[in-house]
Parts: sequence; C-alpha cells; structure tokens
Amino acid sequence: MTSLPHARPSAGQRYLSGAVSVLEGIATDQWPALRAGAESVADTIAGGGLVHVFGTGHSHMLAEEMFYRAGGLAAINPILIESLMLHAGAEESTRLERREGLAAPIFRDLPLNQGDTLIVASNSGGNAVCGEMARLASEAGARIVAIISFGHAEHSGPTDDRSRLATFADVLIDNHGSVGDASVTIAGLDRRVAPTSTVAGAAIINAIVAEAVEILVGRDDPVEFFSSSNVDGGDAINTALVARYRESVKSL
Repeated sequence: MTSLPHARPSAGQRYLSGAVSVLEGIATDQWPALRAGAESVADTIAGGGLVHVFGTGHSHMLAEEMFYRAGGLAAINPILIESLMLHAGAEESTRLERREGLAAPIFRDLPLNQGDTLIVASNSGGNAVCGEMARLASEAGARIVAIISFGHAEHSGPTDDRSRLATFADVLIDNHGSVGDASVTIAGLDRRVAPTSTVAGAAIINAIVAEAVEILVGRDDPVEFFSSSNVDGGDAINTALVARYRESVKSL
C-alpha cells in the first residue's frame, strides 16, 4: 500500500508550533537573563520597594498581565498611560511613543525609588518613550529589566542611544521575535501574519514572577501575591492587599 504524504500543517498549526519553539528558545538561551530579572524583582520586594512595568502599544499588555493577577505579585505598579495604548487612538499612540521628551512628565508622577525595578517591554527596543523611561529610572537608582526582540532591534539599524532601550538595561531579555513581530508565512501573501511578542512576553513575565517568589521563599523573606477572586478566601486576600498598596499603586 502506498502511504499518503503528510498534509502541510495549516497556518494556525504553524503559528502554534512556532510559538512553542519561541518559548523553548527563551527557556534555554535566555535563562540566565530571566534568572537575573527574577533576582532583581526579589531584591526589590525584599527591600519593600515596587516593581514598575511599562510598555506602549500592544506591549502595555505586559504591564496589565503582571498587575492584580491571580497568583501575581502584589508589589506591582503598572504604568498605564491611555494615550500610549490603542483604545484611545491607535495611530496617535504610535506617534506619541516616538516623541522625545514624553517620558519625563510620566516619570515625575511615578512612586519610583532607589532599589525599585522597572520592567520595560518594547519589541523594537527603539521607541523614544521606552528608552527615555528606562534612562530616567536608571538615573533614579532603579534596576532596568528590558524585554525586546534582539533580531528586530538589530534589523532596525542604529538609532540615537538616548532612545535605545538596551542602552539602559541592567538585564536584557530576548523575546525571540521575528523582525516585524509577525511570524507566519502564507502562500500568496508578501507579508507575514500572527505576532509572537505577546505570547513570549507574558511567558517571560510570569516566569520571572514564579522564580522571584521561589527566591524569596528560599530566603525566608515575606512575599505577597493576589488570589483568584473566584476561590474560597480570595476576596479577603485581595481586599487586604489592595488596602495595603492603594496609596502607592494608583491603578488599584
């Protein structure tokens, strides 16, 4: 009997397979950076500080992913600027993230102190507001953990170092994204579809959280984290944490 050739995986199947490969790559060659990021987060929390998380465009979702999350750390301050997201105007958010000087007024309102950690996500690593935010936080004594696509950043070519996020990073993590983020080629199209930066970024964020909690527990340092509101006792846990952090974390 002649065996039939295997059917080519569909575009959706290829995306999922590619996303798994991205995560496998991060788990291996980016582990030292992930561990360093987790140690920075653990040190900040042990010192009574805050972990601030920032991104523009779709990258702002990583700040939301780390904030007020079931199983997520309590000492998280998401930097959520409506004009730099998408729902208030997608084209405008792209224009604003490239504007030099925009980070300064945002930074002035942050409860950021020496010893805090700032996590910044930017696939290209070249938008002015992300680089400037990292620079300002670094100058204020925070440690900077940056999540970018090394491939995209290198492909983008040289930019002003004042706006290049990697310049100010103490810890630099590659999200293994393709140039332009979209990852799947489809016959008949001259551009790829389906980005991976959000899948990769969320995995990186949560790996850092898990590792940081284990570090803190191993040191016998106290650690606070939110519960699901839909399990027994969850509301009481979360209400107490919101009351504790509301003064410093305005999004609560």
